[in-house]
Amino acid sequence: MDRSALWDFPEPLVVGSAPVPEYGSGSLADLLPTLAAGMAVPGMTAAIPELAPADRNCVFLVDGLGWEQIKAHPDEAPYLHALLGSSRGGTGRPLTAGYPATTATSLASVGTGLPPGAHGLPGYTVRNPDTGELMNQLRWQPWTAPGKWQPYPTVFQLAHQAGVHAAQVSSPAFQNTPLTKVALSGGTFHGRLTGEERMDLAAEQLAAGDRSLVYTYYAELDGAGHRYGVASDTWRGQLMHVDRLVQRLAEQLPPRSALYVTADHGMIDVPFDEEHRIDFDADWELRAGVALLGGEGRARHVYAVPGAADDVLTCWREVLGEQFWVASRDEAITAGWFGPQVDERVYGRLGDVIAAARDDVLIIASEREPKESAMVGNHGSMTPAEQFVPLLEVRS
Repeated sequence: MDRSALWDFPEPLVVGSAPVPEYGSGSLADLLPTLAAGMAVPGMTAAIPELAPADRNCVFLVDGLGWEQIKAHPDEAPYLHALLGSSRGGTGRPLTAGYPATTATSLASVGTGLPPGAHGLPGYTVRNPDTGELMNQLRWQPWTAPGKWQPYPTVFQLAHQAGVHAAQVSSPAFQNTPLTKVALSGGTFHGRLTGEERMDLAAEQLAAGDRSLVYTYYAELDGAGHRYGVASDTWRGQLMHVDRLVQRLAEQLPPRSALYVTADHGMIDVPFDEEHRIDFDADWELRAGVALLGGEGRARHVYAVPGAADDVLTCWREVLGEQFWVASRDEAITAGWFGPQVDERVYGRLGDVIAAARDDVLIIASEREPKESAMVGNHGSMTPAEQFVPLLEVRS
């Protein structure tokens, strides 16, 4: 399918015109089940048909390493750029992150092998229906019982039970976080501070079993993008470092191994002016009838006061409908934004109104979210720069 055709939109934007992620065949949620199926883990399905099985599989997830960003920076990332043709089983195509294209959601999709409507982490911040409070699913604030919030086993747990050597190699700071528990636990966790140490240990862990499933992670590229933007020297320097890390790991792969380099989302820079940054806290029209503002600047969950949901939907469409896809909760579910189905426990976490940016714009909240509102680089929505993530492959 020529996805470029999806960008010829009617005005105002209609819900059905949004380019829904490729759940079930080419999304992040399909990656680990495909790899585990190739290692004969019971209950797993090879959802990405382009991938050939391997006995030892390593997933290196680089936070913020979008497909479009690799393509745009061949000089800074020559090794990654040379691997673009290997993506998605040699088709040269990206995966889609899932909606919203944000870290907590994507990591849960990777680790559980489930889309957001099932695993239940459908945004940066969402309402907890039991308390009525906003829950930050990246920082896990306020604290919520992890097993109740996300009850499904991870693919790592299922692989470990099936006799596969499962391991995560990441920053020691992530070892005991609730997000790690619900999304990435299973097998053994190995904390290492530097990227080089993680690459070396990931290779060792791959060799530690006849069948191995190893996950490793690098976050600093994303941090540079948020703070300085993907057009900055700092971000490009981080990309150069990532390029070297990937090559370091690839050159140490033990026999019968496959390395997959992917990401949780891409990123775009948004200019600092009123045209591109719409301030919810200063806009009485957008605030009218809204009890809570969740999500993030490019992927908002809007929770209405009782009885006001229809009015809020109408207003948001009138104000934002040429720049955002604006949907009711049920419209977004029917359109498949969060996957083929939404679990009952997840339904109330979704906004009464959901707004996904098409243009290079944000809905900031300068008073409620001062740090997030000051970020240069942003992500969350369904544009190619945010949704498309690599699945670069190296085999030994």
